[in-house]
Amino acid sequence: MAANMKAVKLRIKSVQSTMQITKAMELVASSKLRRAKERSDECRPYFRELHQTLVDIAEGNTDFSSVYAKPSSNERWCYVVIAGDRGLAGGYNSNIFKKLEAAAGQNASGEAAGYVVLPIGKKAVEYFQRRKVEILTEDFATVADISVADCFEIARLLCKEYREGRFGHIELCYTEFVSMLSQRPEVYPMLPLTDLEDFKGGGQDSDSQASGGARKTPVRDLILYEPDSSEVFNAIVPEYLGGFIYGGVCDAVASELAARRNAMEAATSNAEEMIEKLNLSYNRARQSSITTELTEIVAGAEGVG
Repeated sequence: MAANMKAVKLRIKSVQSTMQITKAMELVASSKLRRAKERSDECRPYFRELHQTLVDIAEGNTDFSSVYAKPSSNERWCYVVIAGDRGLAGGYNSNIFKKLEAAAGQNASGEAAGYVVLPIGKKAVEYFQRRKVEILTEDFATVADISVADCFEIARLLCKEYREGRFGHIELCYTEFVSMLSQRPEVYPMLPLTDLEDFKGGGQDSDSQASGGARKTPVRDLILYEPDSSEVFNAIVPEYLGGFIYGGVCDAVASELAARRNAMEAATSNAEEMIEKLNLSYNRARQSSITTELTEIVAGAEGVG
């Protein structure tokens, strides 16, 4: 009985130590989450403005032509996958990998096509190394260290490889921050721009939206671009991709922190419940031990009498 009580007591101390760690991780994630969420909200207007500029240039110029805006016959895909640097975040990393595998299976048009990845985050690098998937570069393996400049460098690398024909489609896989309790893995097309639903449908101004969404007849833009619209468009595309990737990184970081906070909160709650059950078991064993000792004392006294 004494050995059983000692084991329960040691178990309680172990769970209490674990609960202190999970509680500390929950508080750290909560403190970082607010800033990460603000950064995610601040970068979204930048992407929207760049996207609208691309649409306006493409629609408003009849002599416009760009390699980025033409449908690609190359069936090889490149995925920019943003995952976490650490675990202990619930299903955050596994969910984005499942989403990627589903997208890759849907886009595959043959065994010879395959796909290449550009992983951001240590967990993404480890995942694709284990599966021996071709990796474009591992220079951006730590998502916590990714800056705006890194995102533009990634965009220039992707555009260079795209122009050289290494792959014909680029998609971004990241986790969208919906709320504190909801983070949604997404796969979003980047190149060619004909893959984007918004780009296919074209931009709509406020007047056309107010009149039921009817599009106006395309006319030649009165804006003159120097040296020409194609050059301006090709110069903007890497900036657009860099801004979009940075937005994905900001959303992914906020999502990882929210997922870790939720996971650690659940772990702390489970530890508290476990401690309550162990304390109950310990008290029962202690009470049983005391009852046994009292019985032995009474029996001994009666024997002496």
